Amino acid sequence: MRVHAASASPLEPEIGFSRAVRVGSTASVAGTAPIGDDGTTVGVGDVAEQTRRCFDVALQALADVGGATTDVIRTRIMLTDITTWREAAAVHGELFGDVRPACTFVEVSRFIDPDWLVEIEVDAVVD
Repeated sequence: MRVHAASASPLEPEIGFSRAVRVGSTASVAGTAPIGDDGTTVGVGDVAEQTRRCFDVALQALADVGGATTDVIRTRIMLTDITTWREAAAVHGELFGDVRPACTFVEVSRFIDPDWLVEIEVDAVVD
């Protein structure tokens, strides 16, 4: 069984990807940027707000394929400025303090939109 979920990103049909894909019990959420429902960047200049938006979109996509926050086994947080990792980490801790998935923070040179400060990816095993 293969299930796909979409989000409001205008890039999904252009690039040809799904926000989330579940095959059997394994679910993966694609790199998720801080894009609002109107297609604009949420929280310009605010790493914490952008991280929160990324997780809102990613966790909704996970729910759309039958998963939940408690199913998350790995997160990846990509930042354009690694010195802001604690701001993103605080949001991660709010969401996953009890779940405690494997987590990686990395610095990248840039994203598609220069206003994006963070993107996240999520992997889960759904029972």
